Amino acid sequence: MELKEKLLSSFMAFEEQIDVHSELHDLRTAAIKNFENKGFPSKKEEAWKYTSLNAILKNDFTVFPKHENSIEFSQVSKYFLNEVDTYKVVFVDGVFSSHLSSTTHEGIDVCLMASALNKPKYKMVIDKYFNQIANKDDSLTSLNTAFANEGAYINIPKGKVAPKPIEIMYFSTGNEAALLVQPRNLVIVGENSHVQIIERHQSLNENPVLTNSVTEIFAEKRAIVDYYKIQNDTHEANLIDNTFVSQQQESHVYVHTFSFGGNLTRNNLNFYHFGERLTSTLNGITIIGEKQHVDHYTLVNHATPNCESFQDYKGIYSDRATGVFNGKVYVEKEAQKTNAFQKSNNILLSDKATINAKPQLEIFADDVKCSHGCTVGQLDETALFYMQQRGIPQKEAKALLMYAFSNAVIENIKIPELKQRITKIIATKLGVKMGFDL
Repeated sequence: MELKEKLLSSFMAFEEQIDVHSELHDLRTAAIKNFENKGFPSKKEEAWKYTSLNAILKNDFTVFPKHENSIEFSQVSKYFLNEVDTYKVVFVDGVFSSHLSSTTHEGIDVCLMASALNKPKYKMVIDKYFNQIANKDDSLTSLNTAFANEGAYINIPKGKVAPKPIEIMYFSTGNEAALLVQPRNLVIVGENSHVQIIERHQSLNENPVLTNSVTEIFAEKRAIVDYYKIQNDTHEANLIDNTFVSQQQESHVYVHTFSFGGNLTRNNLNFYHFGERLTSTLNGITIIGEKQHVDHYTLVNHATPNCESFQDYKGIYSDRATGVFNGKVYVEKEAQKTNAFQKSNNILLSDKATINAKPQLEIFADDVKCSHGCTVGQLDETALFYMQQRGIPQKEAKALLMYAFSNAVIENIKIPELKQRITKIIATKLGVKMGFDL
């Protein structure tokens, strides 16, 4: 049975299992119908021109794990940011793991999406925010909405600062021959509030995994959100990450994406402006090799005046790796005094590595400052020669040049312990030994 047919046939059983009479029933039904009509995206669609899911969809994915799989902290401790105290929301094969998690309801809510969707005390918040900024026309987002249940629910009330970072971790044990998981996250950051969030999807063996994730982030007036996505998975892991951000007046949202591993990774990152004098920052580093594939698809919709957005994506590709950057800045007529900057810089270390870049500006306002740029090249041979002449071996010289190339993005990491962790991962990817290897 094809995966699409399996999902459609599983939907009714899924709803009966959670509550077919839930107020979300109509929303789920509309979502599954949209997926049924559109199916999985193909290369015939402009937005997916360089990324094909065909080979992945041939796997016989288990839609729901047959049994709950448990793991011990010692098996996964190296993936956590142990150098600093954090809240933890942990899932194993798509199911919440209470003994690996550290949640809270004291002043802030760091808990489960399943609780928020099904308990009356959360109803007003869910009605106001859930599925309000997600793209209801997108087939994969609709598929996630239809099966939305497990995931992280984070609500930082007005005037609160989360006392420590929040880690959202999704582990796949590999106990299933092939597994499909669809986490749904909702992040609400109230007026004058601040939160730091780290998200990671990690397979624990080489069995195929397909993750179709949706995250909605709402930043109210003067809120600050620092969101870090660490993507350093196994060679059989596939991730489609759909993130939607709603920003109100004078808010600051930073999304940092570190793509270092996995078979296929697709990041759909969408920012929508609903207030003046706000800032959106999108940073990314991609370092991949072999036949890995990473696709960044970004949208910043400037709909209000006096706002800023900054995009800075760095890519290093070796072997037969493929990168895609499709970044769009849309400035509506009312969005005067917009300042939008977009940059994609890429290094190809092999003649067979590929990068497809398509930076886009669509501007309908006449008083703006907008720019975009894209570069594709190889390492600077003159700089490499200069370093070797001063006694630095070629391997280390190349690594230093590539690290310097990535450093502008690394410097934007605001959690020192995470900056150190990312630096070590990059050093390992570039072939320089610096402690542990993740």
